[in-house]
Amino acid sequence: MATNLPNYKGTHFRFTDSTVGDVIGVVLPYVYIMAGLSMFVMLIVGGIQLMTAAGDPARTKAGYGKLTAGVIGFFLVFLSYVIVQVVETMFGVKIL
Repeated sequence: MATNLPNYKGTHFRFTDSTVGDVIGVVLPYVYIMAGLSMFVMLIVGGIQLMTAAGDPARTKAGYGKLTAGVIGFFLVFLSYVIVQVVETMFGVKIL
């Protein structure tokens, strides 16, 4: 029971004839954006937790933990971007 739709050109799905590298190249910038946003949220939540700790050592430690996790996560994302740039330069391929 196929139905013919006039003027239907398809879904234009981008990955039909793509390689794994093409898919990674398209998805990676979105991963960087999401990582940056999550780092920002972690810094905000950790800062608020520190401000509202009221001297409670457990809450202060949790706030510092969130700040540390946000900074380390940002560093890892930045490092991965640098590694991708080095690989692009060394092998002459375009990833991003």
